[in-house]
Amino acid sequence: MKVSIFGASGYTGGELLRILINHRDIELSFLTSREYAGKPIHLAHPHLKGLLNSKFSSTSEAMKGDYDLAFLSLPPGNSKDITPKLLEVGIKVIDLSPDFRLKYPELYERWYGWKHPLPDLLDRSVYGIPEFNRDEIKRSSLVAVPGCNATSTLLASAPLTSLGANLLIADLKVGSSEAGSKPSKGSHHPERSQTIRPYSPSGHRHQAEVEQELKRFNPSIKVSIIPHSVGAVRGSFASVHAIIDADEGALWREFAKLYSNEPFIRIMPRGVFPDVKNVIGSNFADLGFSSDEESGRVTGFAAIDNLGKGAAGQAVQCMNLMLGFRETEALLIPPLRP
Repeated sequence: MKVSIFGASGYTGGELLRILINHRDIELSFLTSREYAGKPIHLAHPHLKGLLNSKFSSTSEAMKGDYDLAFLSLPPGNSKDITPKLLEVGIKVIDLSPDFRLKYPELYERWYGWKHPLPDLLDRSVYGIPEFNRDEIKRSSLVAVPGCNATSTLLASAPLTSLGANLLIADLKVGSSEAGSKPSKGSHHPERSQTIRPYSPSGHRHQAEVEQELKRFNPSIKVSIIPHSVGAVRGSFASVHAIIDADEGALWREFAKLYSNEPFIRIMPRGVFPDVKNVIGSNFADLGFSSDEESGRVTGFAAIDNLGKGAAGQAVQCMNLMLGFRETEALLIPPLRP
């Protein structure tokens, strides 16, 4: 089937290309970029030189094209203008922005500062975590893939919520590639390296979508997310804390019940904890847990590659489900070590 990528010159677009060039059932059609339109792919992604000889297209060219599915790797607020036009002509959409993640339009005014013009598409969209919504993703023509902060938090949180947690505190550490390919004061390497710095520690906007998805386990769940920028380039690590009466045996059973049959979830043995170094370059998520019986505190851990399971890898996993391919196709890539 034919696939296009809108916003193909950024980090996530490059990761989508790196995965899809090895997908045996996919032909790449239009790869859009405002900055690089008409120029070879390797100018933005030199690591793909010799592997992909295409050129970037403009958005207007791609909107006139004939293909089966489009990935939208665009800044917040841009996808909502393109998506209805693609759906109207029968093109399935996987959106990697937040434009269709929340189910209630009033939440966009609160968390993003703009009024959502397409509440009907919010009803149609499916939140793109296969571990939670696999069957719905298979039937959907519009999937909203979560980012790395929400993905790592959700994977670590679901077992705790299922065990009865009402309040979760999520401590996140995330690499600089999360901020995109255009440097800012916070993502510029000399500012980011050799430091650990919190950002958006109060009212982080991804709390809304995390709570939305966890309500299937506990309708009264509340989540507080505190992300920290660290000197790593890739990786997202979530430590999610709760005060509940659950020992390590109960945690192990709950993690196994939710994830033991998932192709990209690896549960660490008791006493062994996830490390982002073991998932970089892959779509795997390594999960673990601990219990402090003295304080009643339990913690779920999740390590993912923010560009893999936190973005492009998860998007391709959703695409495989939507188009009827094997879910793991092109994604069984071993992580990079050391």
